[in-house]
Amino acid sequence: MSAPDIDTQVLVVGAGPVGLMLAGELALGGADVVVLERRTGPLTESRASTLHARTMELLDQRGLLEELGTPPAGGPGHFGGTRLDLTTDSPYSGQWKVPQVRTEELLEGWATRLGARVVKGHRLTDLRTAPHTVEATAEAEPGPGGAASALRVRAAYVVGCDGESSTVRELAGFAFPGRDATRELLRADVADVQVPDRRFERHPGGLAISARGPGGVTRVMVHEYGAPVGREPGPPSFARVADTWRRVTGDDIRGGAPLWLNSFGDALRQASQYRRGRILLAGDAAHHQMPVGGQALNLGLQDAANLGWKLAAEVRGTAGPGLLDSYHAERHPAGRRVLDNIAAQALLLLGGSGTEQVRSLFGELLREPRVRAHLAGTIAGVDVRYAAEPGAHRLVGARVPYLRFGTGADTAEGPGSSFAALRPGRGVLVDLGGRPTPFLAAVAPWRDGRVDVVTAKPEPGGAAPEFTSALLRPDGHVAWADGTVPELEAALRRWFGPAARR
Repeated sequence: MSAPDIDTQVLVVGAGPVGLMLAGELALGGADVVVLERRTGPLTESRASTLHARTMELLDQRGLLEELGTPPAGGPGHFGGTRLDLTTDSPYSGQWKVPQVRTEELLEGWATRLGARVVKGHRLTDLRTAPHTVEATAEAEPGPGGAASALRVRAAYVVGCDGESSTVRELAGFAFPGRDATRELLRADVADVQVPDRRFERHPGGLAISARGPGGVTRVMVHEYGAPVGREPGPPSFARVADTWRRVTGDDIRGGAPLWLNSFGDALRQASQYRRGRILLAGDAAHHQMPVGGQALNLGLQDAANLGWKLAAEVRGTAGPGLLDSYHAERHPAGRRVLDNIAAQALLLLGGSGTEQVRSLFGELLREPRVRAHLAGTIAGVDVRYAAEPGAHRLVGARVPYLRFGTGADTAEGPGSSFAALRPGRGVLVDLGGRPTPFLAAVAPWRDGRVDVVTAKPEPGGAAPEFTSALLRPDGHVAWADGTVPELEAALRRWFGPAARR
């Protein structure tokens, strides 16, 4: 067999936000990574543009917010069309508007600076697995002579980040159970049209949403109660969107200039496995859901943050038994929870007159502080808590709290914070005791590039810390806190592999 055109440790298929986030995480963790993308250039439409608090935290933990700048706030949130205050305990409460093309530009720049290679204009056509490798074949766009050229890539692992119609998922034979869409929301960006802003405006015949954006472009979204889901290939026609808009609202937008058209339904599917041997799935390739409230994009980015450091450790040879399998064990339930949340929202949002009583009752419940906080944490992604051993500290499995360190902190970047300490992409033992502890000695065998140590005191006047000593995973979740030395050593072995020989 002839040599492949590209040899790499990890092939990521799909250069959307999830694939690029994963590529950056892998490269930060020391893996050689290639990203394969069928597009030849950037997006020309806005698509997913809402970033939630947990995603902003992840960007902070990788030092990317300074480059991104302060994005505009996305206004009030909602749950199934009912207004919801998204205030949480995150420094990035609320939601933030960043066009998908900007998110991709940010993440691609970060990933390539770290050494990831992005190969565009190639469509995956075949996957073949061997005991220790996977070989992928991709076709480039036809050249001037009309013949398409093939590219062969050999990798230790392949990750499908190629969306809801994932070629990786299909070629690798992943089961993708669930249901097809029964309701549909039509969407269009339209220039040269004047319509009032509408926020989840319910009419006798359907739901209407409209908002005028930068440059005078108006986004309209419309659902007609009881209408069948469109079966035409590709996006809906502008005539269909305009006719539906007129039937629901009475307004005429047919004189506008459509810039982008698409539709999305309430289909709900999730891969039974996120890993099959050397092939894994992340983002919409692993779960297909209605992109209500921006949750789909944020869910996928959190998949990438969970998987990247684990897969990098696997290909470096430092992962302990079961580390890579913990990706499915942690992210499949997290995904299922979000899909159930979105299914409930889709029913409230797109249901007809038969849901009004439920919507009214739900509006009353949202005025209860505990209900509001619970749903805000779910949508923002800050309430994700991975399974922990019985009796563990209550923070174990949860995301690390934001904590500013006072002057004199022993960190790579000065005083900093609990988020800044994670920027190298390694584990971190944070010790706030202000004196040498046995935990510092216990972590020594892992201080070979796998785990850093930060000794610090909280910034005076800041929030009281919820721990004295804690072990943080590279994805910003707590692996151990305020336990015994043997418990710390067990957590180190579980998440960072065997101790180095002295």
